[in-house]
Amino acid sequence: MVGRLDDRRSRPGRDADNVNAARERPALRTILFTSILVLVGIIVASPSSAGDKPIFGGELSDDAAHISAGRSEELARRNLVVPPEERLVDYERAPYCREAAGMWVKGFADGSCPDGADLARTSVQCEEGDTLVMPMWRHERATPTSPWGPWDDIDPGGCGVDLLPVLTEADFRRLPLPAPVLTMQPDRGWVLINIETIVYTDPTPVTLRTDLLGIGVTVEATPTRWTYDFGDGHDLVTRNPGQPHPDHDVFHEYESPGTTTITLTAEWTGRYQIDGSPIWRDINGTATTTATTAPFTIEERTSRLVSGLCTDKPKPPDC
Repeated sequence: MVGRLDDRRSRPGRDADNVNAARERPALRTILFTSILVLVGIIVASPSSAGDKPIFGGELSDDAAHISAGRSEELARRNLVVPPEERLVDYERAPYCREAAGMWVKGFADGSCPDGADLARTSVQCEEGDTLVMPMWRHERATPTSPWGPWDDIDPGGCGVDLLPVLTEADFRRLPLPAPVLTMQPDRGWVLINIETIVYTDPTPVTLRTDLLGIGVTVEATPTRWTYDFGDGHDLVTRNPGQPHPDHDVFHEYESPGTTTITLTAEWTGRYQIDGSPIWRDINGTATTTATTAPFTIEERTSRLVSGLCTDKPKPPDC
């Protein structure tokens, strides 16, 4: 679910990713979260200032573009299906290290730096329970027998949650969210003009399961806003789920006789949790579901005096 971004570095073998991707086999559908969060607690190494660029095998050009941590992680995962001896591209997460001469160099995968080099400081702050992730580096070769080129950093690292797949608004809308509960009072097939027709719903959240890129996901969806279409040209938008009689506070009074229905549209917001991660993430967007009552009539009733009880048998003619 991570959007595709292009790595615009100008270097030999820039199509190597495509070569490797063509060799992919349908495997590795599951990913251990612990392997994604490389080295819990390691400080993410990044340059201490925007103008102090890291250098390894040559200075980064001004138009060099980092891709997102999630995108680089996706590329690294795809690369794993290619045997090491056949790979034209390789990836590794390692810190930025600064040598005494002021040169930025790639550190080691265990989070340490070469002798005489210091680990870079970081300004990244992650949510409680999340971990810091080191920058991603990549090097390439033209053929499986060619020597490897220099390491280039392709993402600056971040937080473990940045490497997880994202549940998008489109994904959320594809989930089997239930129709809202729509209750009306009275519910007897007819209502009266100028008398309150009561409506209410159930605001209880629902929990669903799905998967993203083969990783299990728990989704919690909550209805937060409701729109009632009363079928007579009047709508009501509310965040109040309403209550039944006699504590009702959401209702409508019809003004003319006829036959109609009431349609309720619920707007859902959501959050999700990736299996293996303690972090709940908000879904950027909403989804809607609807429910409609059976048709009913709107009737006008008038009162008048009668000589007897209308329940008498035979019924009095003036009833």
